[in-house]
Amino acid sequence: MQVRRKENESSGSFIYRFTKKMQHSGVLIEARKRRFRTRPKSRIKLKAAALYREAKKKEVARARKLGVM
Repeated sequence: MQVRRKENESSGSFIYRFTKKMQHSGVLIEARKRRFRTRPKSRIKLKAAALYREAKKKEVARARKLGVM
């Protein structure tokens, strides 16, 4: 994005014009989206996490059945 200052343009109006152009271009929105982007997990890690969750669910269910929880 390139914005040049016009002749006899005050710095305030130049900054205002620049910010409006940035908002309309969508550059800031795209930067905010990419700021906290997480990389996709591998299938192996997803499966391992799912197996861990299932094991924990079974463990909690068994503990409830035995009256421990």
